[in-house]
This record gives sequence, structure tokens and C-alpha cells, in this order.
Amino acid sequence: MANTPASSTPLGGDVQAASRFLLEIDGAQVGVFRSVSGLSASIEPAKIIEGGQNGYTHMFPGRLQWPNLVFKGGLTDSDAMFAWLSRTSGEQFAANGNKLDRSTGSVVAIGFGNRRLRTWSFLDMFPVRWKGPDFDVESNAALEEELEVAHHGFTQTTGS
Repeated sequence: MANTPASSTPLGGDVQAASRFLLEIDGAQVGVFRSVSGLSASIEPAKIIEGGQNGYTHMFPGRLQWPNLVFKGGLTDSDAMFAWLSRTSGEQFAANGNKLDRSTGSVVAIGFGNRRLRTWSFLDMFPVRWKGPDFDVESNAALEEELEVAHHGFTQTTGS
């Protein structure tokens, strides 16, 4: 066995810091957000109780669950996000025969120097909630939009 020096950099290197998160829908940039939550998956275990076996319950992987994603950030400088919402509800949805056209989308973690750190690609996305900014002349808080989307799971890739 060859004598190889031990690596001084752990797998993954230094902890990455993202300064913002880009949402792309069907290949188009929709908005940049300061936070994204709900990026997770969980498996509900299926339990099978075997007669005569009192020492344990058999556990098997069950249904995979993907929670909704919630995006928060400053006002976008495009109407693409609200146009997407309009296509999946209301009059535009009815004009399409009440047929939901699910989108593919991705969230890109953008690091310093506009470097793409990691991309999560989502299947069958559609918006389920949008919240506009709260207006208050006595507040110095930034105007912020919030978007919640449902999806059928994701894959991830590192870098661009």
C-alpha cells in the first residue's frame, strides 16, 4: 500500500457561506431571496408487527415526504413570480381548463463573488401561497415578499 499523506482538508473543505438564493422556474430567473426554508425530506417508517416476535417491530422504509419550500426576500424586480402564481390559480387557471402545468425549478445558493455553490432542482413545482410586503411608514424594515411552493422532490448538484 502506497504511503499517502493525510489530507489536511476535510471532505467538503471549508464551511461555505451563501449570501443569497436564486429561484429559477422553467429555466428563467424569478427572484433572489435572503432565506429558503423547508429543504428537507423524511421517510415515514412502515411498521410490521410479527406474531410471536415480542422483541421488536419490523421497520421498513415507507412514504417519502417533501415539505413545502418557503422563500423570503426583498421585492423582486420582475413580474415572473406573480405571473407564475396567476397561471396556477384564478382566471388564468380556469382559462387553461383548470389544468395545472407543473414547473421544474431550482434553488441556487450563491456565494461571495457570485459563485454558484450548490443547486437543488425540484420536480413538479407550483406555488401555493404568496404574501406581499407589509406597509408601514413608521417602520424602516425592508419591503419583503414571501412565496411558498409545493413539489415532488429534488436532486442536488455542487457548483455550476
